[in-house]
Amino acid sequence: MKPEVIRSKNFVPDAAEFILQHARAALAERDQFRIALSGGNTPRPVYTELARIGRDLPWDRVFFTFGDERCVSPEDEQSNFRMARELLFVPAAVPEKSIARMRGEIDPQIAAQEYQDGLDLLAAQRGEMVYRHDLILLGMGDDGHTASLFPGTAALQEKTRKVVANFVPKFNAWRITFTFLLISQARHICFLANANKNAALLKRVLQGDQQYPAAQVEAMNGDLTWILGES
Repeated sequence: MKPEVIRSKNFVPDAAEFILQHARAALAERDQFRIALSGGNTPRPVYTELARIGRDLPWDRVFFTFGDERCVSPEDEQSNFRMARELLFVPAAVPEKSIARMRGEIDPQIAAQEYQDGLDLLAAQRGEMVYRHDLILLGMGDDGHTASLFPGTAALQEKTRKVVANFVPKFNAWRITFTFLLISQARHICFLANANKNAALLKRVLQGDQQYPAAQVEAMNGDLTWILGES
């Protein structure tokens, strides 16, 4: 099934409202909203706007995870957690119990297993075979990567694990990332992207060019949406 593509000239408010609508729907249906955040620059103003317009959300019934993390401390300026904390968690007064941080400061293999174990436990508590996010936010890099699933890396071939440590040669560094297996089980997957940044690449990804990891993302039991910011 082809993804829904939303082209927006009001990207930040439209993306924040999209998240808020999914939050309210999930809370009404299941009394919890499970969302995975993405890193990078594109979602930064969206998180700020979400904190502003979502002040009435019951944040104690929202559960935040991260699609990937850099192997740095939570205070590091490269940390996805730090970005989300500064722009969303603190301004919205999100309680700590609502946030599952990937521990980028410890051994990446251990951190990945720890994160998967935590999600597996939460799934088991609700009688689920796999942890299902209500919404997973993703971005796309200039090389077509998404989360920390980079072209040519081992994590692309992972068929059993849901969270892995993935070595990225271009950065000579490890990342912790969701795998396609976990992403595909979400009720809704949403890419947030700047349509003007790399239009040619975006066209190829949306056409399904499998050399790009972003094009390999599938919603096996849900929906897939791209929100594209246009100037």
